[in-house]
Amino acid sequence: MTRTITPAALRAHWTQGHEIALIDLREEGPFADGHPLFALTIPVSELEVALPPLVPRRTTPVVVYDDGEGYAERAVPRINALGYTDVAILEGGLTAYAREGEVYIDVNVPSKAFGELVESIRHTPSLPAEEVKKIIDGERDVVVLDARRYEEYNTMSIPRGQSVPGGELVYRINDIAPSPDTLVVVNCAGRTRSIIGTQSLINAGIPNRVVALRNGTIGWTLAGLSVETSATARASDPTEEGRAQARANASRWADHVGVPVVDAPTVEAWRAEEDRTLYLLDVRTPEEHAAGHPPGFVSAPGGQLVQATDEWLGVRGARTVLFDDDGVRARMAASWLRQMGWDVAVLRDAAGLSPVDPAPQWQAAVETVATVEGATVADLARHAVYRKGHIPGAWFVSGPELARDIASLPGDGPIVLTSPDGRVAAANLAEARAATTRPVHVLAGGTAGWTGTLSTDLHEASAPIDAYKRPYEGTDNAREKMQAYIDWELGLVAQLANDGISRFHVVRAGPARGGA
Repeated sequence: MTRTITPAALRAHWTQGHEIALIDLREEGPFADGHPLFALTIPVSELEVALPPLVPRRTTPVVVYDDGEGYAERAVPRINALGYTDVAILEGGLTAYAREGEVYIDVNVPSKAFGELVESIRHTPSLPAEEVKKIIDGERDVVVLDARRYEEYNTMSIPRGQSVPGGELVYRINDIAPSPDTLVVVNCAGRTRSIIGTQSLINAGIPNRVVALRNGTIGWTLAGLSVETSATARASDPTEEGRAQARANASRWADHVGVPVVDAPTVEAWRAEEDRTLYLLDVRTPEEHAAGHPPGFVSAPGGQLVQATDEWLGVRGARTVLFDDDGVRARMAASWLRQMGWDVAVLRDAAGLSPVDPAPQWQAAVETVATVEGATVADLARHAVYRKGHIPGAWFVSGPELARDIASLPGDGPIVLTSPDGRVAAANLAEARAATTRPVHVLAGGTAGWTGTLSTDLHEASAPIDAYKRPYEGTDNAREKMQAYIDWELGLVAQLANDGISRFHVVRAGPARGGA
């Protein structure tokens, strides 16, 4: 019989700092409507592919839940088949949890709630959009730094903005604004990255005045101001002098926060431990990681890591080691993670780390077919991916609801399952075959292996609830949704206080700024 765990016992793991992973088995849309603070969103149909990177140690306690859909019972044998040995179902699911603790809407909530706490404690300075617009129009000695990913900045930005993702701000600021008289404005789409980016520069002790664009591009849009599209300005690499100053600033702040710095033998010893989860993350840019990185370290750009910890760190209570090659970016990212309650250290020097075999991707031992001729194609891609292009005539089918919706597919001939690389399709073959009398196969290589022209015509057998429409991304968001999002963010500190499980602790101002 499958083991269960009560909501109270689950919460005790968090408050006591013990390792545990909580998996919400629903799709992202329902997940964003409400979930516990430290829940991860992994639809039951994607467990084989998505769970191992987030929960790499197979003896980690794993708890799964749904909201009455029946996913939890289906998930346990799938997780056990992956080699996990400590799997439990949350008693009563989300409904029972809501009687014990706070339920949060939206996504990446731990990071967003922490950002609001930082502003509340540190009184991070910000200016409303109208005032920033006047400054941009009337002052020459000002720089506008967009702390989002470059792709988001390129989609829409405010005038005079240049792309400097949050993890790069302290590293590059000394060359971007060499004069202490230059005003620095940091913006993002909403609030979190503006707050964290602004406070990072203040924490580092730069002499400039630094302010956040209050409420980001949402606030800009709500003020009736126009955004620009397709901007391409990016900060250049820092000079050696700029790097040296940044290194001194980051070291001083990280020392104040209490970030430990470890050597390669320590990391080797941690790798050998069997009772503790270890994450190894390279916080430089993706391009730098691709050009070369220490063995076993995965790409996690520092700004996005702090903005979305739950996309890399799946086990609350785990240990994390961060790497850079400049002495700046890892220290700044680690200073934030430590304040968020993570056991985090910075790798001093990667020399001496032994090679490691890359974690194998899950592959199902199933027979595949090379063609879809005469078959009905069921595409298990996320709807946003399906919408961009799919095999002509393919039907979008929700992975978690495959067993329910496969019956609605037209025709009486064979069904071929596909997904972007075929792995999610293969993982759900047995469930599909159990739900229909029609022959079911998997397309070899998935949609990526399809050599024909892709289509954008929509055929939906399932409701597209697998992705939450973020009101801070893109240029077509409704005003009321943008305002509701800002109002929600402003209420997160109260939710944290009422919940009592975060273990967040914002470190106050550090020592006076010294020389390089």
